[in-house]
Amino acid sequence: MHKKRNGYLLGLGCNIAPFENFSQIIAQLLAHFASFDISRVLHIPPVGMNSQHDFLNAVIFIETDISKESLKDICNDIETTLGRDRADPDRKHKDRPADLDILCSLTVPDDLNTPARQVTDEYFLYPLIDELFLFLADKPITKSIQSGTAIQVGHLSFGESATTIHRD
Repeated sequence: MHKKRNGYLLGLGCNIAPFENFSQIIAQLLAHFASFDISRVLHIPPVGMNSQHDFLNAVIFIETDISKESLKDICNDIETTLGRDRADPDRKHKDRPADLDILCSLTVPDDLNTPARQVTDEYFLYPLIDELFLFLADKPITKSIQSGTAIQVGHLSFGESATTIHRD
């Protein structure tokens, strides 16, 4: 039986200087949280916008008891620090250096059977959500999805498979 863990599921993405900015997103999240679980990182073509720049996307689970509003403030601060204009009414349809979306609150292991389509309508995140839920449940990953992309943050390397990242 798994210990109950409460927190939030977040979608992460960027398509401006994606390797540099994705590394910065992770570094800034680690400044706020001691650890989190992350899916593999995928290259995904833009969805719902006209752009030539592919995204790097991942899904993370942050175990925390802070409020959703406090987490949203942290996510917005990371986005603006990396150069996203949160005041632009068309920001969802433009290239972005950072995009952090709270997908849902999550209790592990209770909520791990929730279908990805009930978590978000961003279908390109479904395989990442499914993978992370299996990882959090300590179950084997049986569906094959595209290969993950290696990301470096200092001496930390991740992105090719689901893992837990700890602040050093």
